[in-house]
Amino acid sequence: MKIFNTLTRQKDEFKPIKEGEVKIYACGPTVYNYIHIGNARPLCVFDVLRRYFEWRGFKVNFVQNFTDIDDKLIKKANAEGITVPEVAERFIGEFWTDAKGLNVREATVHPRATDNIEQIQGIISALVENGYAYSAGGDVYFRAKKFDEYGKLSHQPLEDLEAGASERVDSGDIKEDPM
Repeated sequence: MKIFNTLTRQKDEFKPIKEGEVKIYACGPTVYNYIHIGNARPLCVFDVLRRYFEWRGFKVNFVQNFTDIDDKLIKKANAEGITVPEVAERFIGEFWTDAKGLNVREATVHPRATDNIEQIQGIISALVENGYAYSAGGDVYFRAKKFDEYGKLSHQPLEDLEAGASERVDSGDIKEDPM
């Protein structure tokens, strides 16, 4: 099987890192509402890919997370007068209803962001300590210009991305740079 390699912009023959095993990570939904077509498409695509690898005899470890804490969940919880975990649980349940309706199998594991906060904070702290990120206004921002390979996968030079950055996100006075 050939898979499109974003870095080389070519179709490359698929070769697993470890013989006989395939590891897939697919970002799952932010569970503040029902899934939509944008959530369903990758669900189906990765399910087909996983099933194909299994059919080919590979042992597949498929990880798909749930983002169960973010501003959208907090806003929804406040609007409904309930807790963030209550919102997350309700829409994780709705996710399973929809996934089953699409005949999508469960991933090997479905980690939740809230179960990994310490690891997430550790990664962010390391980025800050190494100068790749900085804190401002209660948030942490990535220093795109500090990372020489930023834009490598998209084949977009930072200068080209920067031109439209201020139009997408208003950086105000908090960010060092619109990127």
